[in-house]
Amino acid sequence: MIRLCVFLICFAMSGLAQQTTQEAAAQLQAAQTQLEAAGGASDQIAALTKTVRAYEAGLAAMRQEQREIALQEGILSEELGLRTVEFAQLLGVLSAIGKTPQPVQRAHPDGPLNTVRAGMLVADITPGLKTEVARLNTLLAEVQAVRTAQDAAAQTLMDGLQGAQAARTALGQAISERTDLPTRFEDDPVQTALLLASAETLDEFAVQVATVRPEGTQTLTAQADLPLPVAGTVLPDDGSGRAGIRIAAAPRALVTAPVPATILFQGALLDYGTVVILEPSADVMFVLAGFAEVFGETGQVLPAGAAIGLLGGATGLDDGILTANLGDAGGQDAQALYLEVREGQTPVNTDAWFAVE
Repeated sequence: MIRLCVFLICFAMSGLAQQTTQEAAAQLQAAQTQLEAAGGASDQIAALTKTVRAYEAGLAAMRQEQREIALQEGILSEELGLRTVEFAQLLGVLSAIGKTPQPVQRAHPDGPLNTVRAGMLVADITPGLKTEVARLNTLLAEVQAVRTAQDAAAQTLMDGLQGAQAARTALGQAISERTDLPTRFEDDPVQTALLLASAETLDEFAVQVATVRPEGTQTLTAQADLPLPVAGTVLPDDGSGRAGIRIAAAPRALVTAPVPATILFQGALLDYGTVVILEPSADVMFVLAGFAEVFGETGQVLPAGAAIGLLGGATGLDDGILTANLGDAGGQDAQALYLEVREGQTPVNTDAWFAVE
C-alpha cells in the first residue's frame, strides 16, 4: 500500500513537473524575445538589464525543475527496481511450479481437498499477475517520460544559458559605450594606487576614500526597505568577524544599484577581491565585493537599478546549474556577494538599510 501511494504521488508530481517545466521554458523564451528587442530599445542598457534579470529568473525556475525531475526519477527508478525484484521472485516460484510433473501437481500431500484449494489459489493469482504487469509497464513508461523531460529541460537550459551569456555580453558592451551618465569627479589613478598601498584594513581605506572624494549632496535615511543588490539568499555568519552579510546567488548573477549612488571606488582591495564602493548619500557607503566583472567608472552617478557588475563562477555553458552540478543556493557552485553598510565610516547593521529577510 505504501509503495502504491508513492507511485501515485510520483505519477501526479510528474504531470505537475512537466507543466512547471513548460512554464520555466516559457520564461526563457520570453527572455529571448526581450533580448532580440533590446537592440532597438531607446534605452538599450535598461532593456538589457531587464533581459538579464529575466534570464536569471527563467534559469532559476528551470534549475528548480531540474532538481524536481531528478528527485522524481530517483524515486520512480527505486520503486521500479523493487517491484522488478519482487516480480522476478514470483515468476521464479511459478516457473518452478510449472516444471513440476502433472501427476505431482494434481496430488496434494494433505489430500484432494487441499489439491482443489491449491488450484483455486493459483487461479486467484493470475488476475493479480496481470494487474502487476500492467502496473510495472505504467511505472516503466513513467520513468521513461521523466527521463525524456529531463533531457528536454537540459536542452532548454543550454539554450537559456547561451541567451544569458549573449545578454550579459551585450550589456557590458552597451555600458562601456555609455556617455550619458553624470560624473561627480574624475578618478586619479595615482592617488587611488597610493590609497590602496597605504591601507591595511577596509576601515582605513574607507576613511581615506571619504577624505579625498567630494562630499555627497543627496540625503537618504535608513528604512530597512532597500532591495538586495543581487537575487539570492542571505547566508549565516561565517565567523570571519566582518560586519557585512554574504548573499548566495547563482554564478554570473547580475548585481545592480539598489538606489541612485556614486561609484567611489572599484577594483581589487586587500583580501576582499574585486570591490565596488557606492555612496548613496552623504557619509553613507555600500561596500560590495565578490565581482568577476564590474561595469561603469569611478566617479559616475548611477541611477537606481543600474548594473554594477557580475559575480564570479563558471563561464562555460554549464554555469554550475545543470543536473550534474545541482546544489542549493549555498552550494559549491553558488557565488557570494559581500555587502557592508557604513555610516560616518562606521559599519552598521545591514538590515537597518536593506530588506534582508
